[in-house]
Amino acid sequence: MLPKIKNLDKAANRIKKAVRNKERIIIYGDTDLDGVSSAVILKETIQNLGGQVSEVFFPDREKDGYGINEKALNQLKNLAPALFISLDLGISNFKETKIAKSMGFEVVIIDHHQILDRVPPEASIVVDPKQKGDKYPFKELATAGIVFKLSQTIFKENFSENLKNSFLELTALTTLADMMPITDDNQIFIDQGLNALRSTFRPGLKAFFEIFGENNLANNNLQKIISALNICERVDRVNETYLLLTSSSLENSKKIAQNLLDKSQKKQLRVREIVQEVERRISQKLTEPVIFEGDALWPLILAGSVASTICQKYEKPTFIFRKGESESCGSVRVPKEINSVDAMTPCADILITFGGHPRASGFRIKNENLEEFRKCLVNYFKKPR
Repeated sequence: MLPKIKNLDKAANRIKKAVRNKERIIIYGDTDLDGVSSAVILKETIQNLGGQVSEVFFPDREKDGYGINEKALNQLKNLAPALFISLDLGISNFKETKIAKSMGFEVVIIDHHQILDRVPPEASIVVDPKQKGDKYPFKELATAGIVFKLSQTIFKENFSENLKNSFLELTALTTLADMMPITDDNQIFIDQGLNALRSTFRPGLKAFFEIFGENNLANNNLQKIISALNICERVDRVNETYLLLTSSSLENSKKIAQNLLDKSQKKQLRVREIVQEVERRISQKLTEPVIFEGDALWPLILAGSVASTICQKYEKPTFIFRKGESESCGSVRVPKEINSVDAMTPCADILITFGGHPRASGFRIKNENLEEFRKCLVNYFKKPR
């Protein structure tokens, strides 16, 4: 029998205790499909236990920055004391987890990103297959995959087939959207989840088949669904993808889904425009070992797509950022032989936060340190490895 992911049982028992004691529960998810799907799965798990979630919150990357951040915590502090469960973020938020604890939140971190040197000590429970001492053999789960396993652990034999299939659909879509390796657990999630998706009961997913006029995943329908769901723009304190996936009305879902499909097309056009601008800028400095470009007019939500395109074409580590008034946030993509988190580690002193996956990560930095960060990266990538 395979060992479980470290602290999975602890997290399951803590959530069941919170439901029994009618504690306030806050779900705080990243603003991408992995964070949103994880939030939906966990919320519906808690509801099926008979509990309530006080708030599902997604930080505004453009305004608040990535991860657990102080601006967002200040918006939520009136709900303390509460069990604060972060999904698909938090593993590198040492300072912010300490602030959350001082506000009266008990922090549980469920994440799948690379561990820096340790996990935030102020978190009461950390679930991340990549943490030290975790004996679960497969490390490349999306957060939604971890949360699916958490639901399995909570329900045990009471995990109904309908609820299981509903969660598998989201886990499959998320695993593909997050570009996780299609092996081991992920292969099972995708096979079972896509099979369930063809006869989904979830109005937010059924809406796409209604729009396409065919209830199958052929003709690029699957990629269109994933691209639309991954728009994940925030509306108030949640976002459109979350509103779609939790909608109980098929007609309302069709409106939201069509809006997301339209935005997906516009996003692709804007990404191409930014890529062209980046290429124009780097045309005179192609000998540099790193591509490092930013602009106040580039939406942060598009930075990852732009960085991916540039990185694939030029086969260089690529850092694309949105320059704010005093701080900049960006996305990083690197060729497969490079670890982007390791590359930023020597620059940690000048970064506010950083972290993610070896090939896809992010950072936040004060504008006054941007040039020093660029030089730090150039030095790192000039060294033979």
